Amino acid sequence: MQSIFRDIEFKKDELMSCHTTFRIGGPAKYLFTPKSQEEILKIIDICKKNDIKYMIMGNGSNVLFSDKGYDGAIIQIYNSYCDIEVLDDGLYAKAGALLAKLATVARDNSMTGMEFAAGIPGTLGGAIVMNAGAYGGEMKDIVEYVELLMPDGTVDRVLCDNMKFGYRESIVSKDMIVLGAKLKLQKGDKKLIQSRMDELKEARTSKQPLDLPSAGSTFKRPEGYYAAKLIDDSGLRGFKCGGAMVSDKHCGFVVNYDKATCQDVLNLIEQVQEIVEDKFGVRLEPEVKIIL
Repeated sequence: MQSIFRDIEFKKDELMSCHTTFRIGGPAKYLFTPKSQEEILKIIDICKKNDIKYMIMGNGSNVLFSDKGYDGAIIQIYNSYCDIEVLDDGLYAKAGALLAKLATVARDNSMTGMEFAAGIPGTLGGAIVMNAGAYGGEMKDIVEYVELLMPDGTVDRVLCDNMKFGYRESIVSKDMIVLGAKLKLQKGDKKLIQSRMDELKEARTSKQPLDLPSAGSTFKRPEGYYAAKLIDDSGLRGFKCGGAMVSDKHCGFVVNYDKATCQDVLNLIEQVQEIVEDKFGVRLEPEVKIIL
């Protein structure tokens, strides 16, 4: 297999705990870091021809990998497929660009609209797939178009209105891959942009458990409720399963406080779901992507 991939950089049996913000996960059979669209297409083509399962990953900020690892190819575009181009009316970026970096580039060029994303620890591709948002802003507010690799191997440019953005969802299915996107931003005052970014950073720092490994908000917001409040009102603040814990700082976060395994997190999620449903009749749905 190594000879097949000889022209593409990859690692074998790489621990996913080293590539996710949860710091959890066993070895992936192959880990690729492609630097171009051509390399991505080549890796996928080889995987399909050799019956190797594969998945695209950014910086691993919203995923939970099995302790057994991933018996296939991880195509990690964070830090390799991440070029950013400054345009007159916004930015164009490849899918591996970090949202925080995009927000910084926007600020440096006096462009407003990305302040909400400055503290989201994900990449552009993942943010588009799930229509990431925070503090009143969402990706759908700034996306002009998305370049998608379709299941048939073609690349389509899809306008924002056709992306079907909703709460933590979009048209992007597991058979599609985000390659890049144009973000439409407005001219603004650099000092005001920085002030808003500082304000949101302080809000995150004061309310979120940024000192412990996690995958961000663990559960989606149920219609008419807030997941964190339901969990807190169920008496689950600080609730533990093995090395996993409901954060005592923000109940919407499950954190890895003591060398948690994937199974610890899964057990905790299941118990939280059952207890909240028993008490309030609401079934919480995980927001974190679970890869077993």
